[in-house]
Amino acid sequence: MSALPVFPPLRRLMDSSWSDAGLATVATAAQISPLLFLHSDSGRPWHWWGYVAAAGASLPLAARRRAPLAVLLVCAAFSSLYDLTDLVAPQPLWYALLIALYGVASDCPSRVRIPVFLGMCAGGLATVGSPDTATRGVVLYVAAYALGRASAGSRAQAAVLAERAVRLESERRAAEERAAERERARIARDMHDVLAHSISLMVVQAEAGPVVLDTAPARAAAAFGAIAGTGREALDQLRRMLAVLRDEEGTRAPQPTVHDLPELTRKVARAGVEVRCTTEGEPRPLPADCGVAAYRIVQEALTNVVKHARADRAEVRLSWRDNGLEILVADNGRGAGTNLPSGENGLIGIRERAAACGGTATAGPRADRLPGFEVRARLPVAAPEIGAAS
Repeated sequence: MSALPVFPPLRRLMDSSWSDAGLATVATAAQISPLLFLHSDSGRPWHWWGYVAAAGASLPLAARRRAPLAVLLVCAAFSSLYDLTDLVAPQPLWYALLIALYGVASDCPSRVRIPVFLGMCAGGLATVGSPDTATRGVVLYVAAYALGRASAGSRAQAAVLAERAVRLESERRAAEERAAERERARIARDMHDVLAHSISLMVVQAEAGPVVLDTAPARAAAAFGAIAGTGREALDQLRRMLAVLRDEEGTRAPQPTVHDLPELTRKVARAGVEVRCTTEGEPRPLPADCGVAAYRIVQEALTNVVKHARADRAEVRLSWRDNGLEILVADNGRGAGTNLPSGENGLIGIRERAAACGGTATAGPRADRLPGFEVRARLPVAAPEIGAAS
């Protein structure tokens, strides 16, 4: 079936829908031309039956796509009856017959085309007197049949490829939509973290400012400065996130990572909560998504400390282990619950961020039984680089 592309002009000629009438005309002209230009040995004109048989064996090709089997049978009948009279030009009426056989092999099911093909070969061997002519006819029948099957195979393969292309395009669009949904969910979590953290700090500073305005003007000025700085930073982060949503090109600041946690704890400390940040073990490289997740988890946990815990002290502990980074954020506030609450967006965000990069997160009362609440998370570290052997 792969042989047909070797003959692209023939394939276009046979398979183009507008060519049927042209094929019928050309075949008729080719089979009538001997009757027009050759003369009989007796000098008498050719019998009219020769013209009828030549035309009858060719003109039905105009309908070969609509009724390929009927066209073949009609062409075969007229071809076999061409020699009813002796006064006809000596010629085999093969052109239209071969084209009609091609159409049957290309368009008919196997239960039709195989018996017809075998019958034509058997009839040709039985009725043609010369062995050379019979052999030549069978070879031509086989070639026409093979080309017809190659055409059918080519069309089937093209249909399969077209269907596969449609399916792949559909899968690609679905994958893009899923990726866009994940990105939108990630940006929504980032926006929640930024807004919740920044607004919480601003509210705490705004509430503390009037209290110390008369007694400690310097502290009040620092509180108002912290409000302004926190607000500006929140606006900058929101602009970057919205730029991503608008698909804008341009310079975008990198996402904060675990290395930015000391600055985060200093900002929270300015809101009135004493935060201590400690590190255990040797820091190791984190995957990019885990680095951002670590920062956002600590940020959300400290936001909950400021907003809900009524705590004055908190601890952020980073423990670098062989198999991952353990994060602990604990406070001395009231705390509540033993698991991640299903209705708390912040704590759900912590769990989802950890799970998104292959980690885990839990939240509940402190494990050391001291008053307060704690958030624990474990994130995978990057695989160590393997150097080339020296």
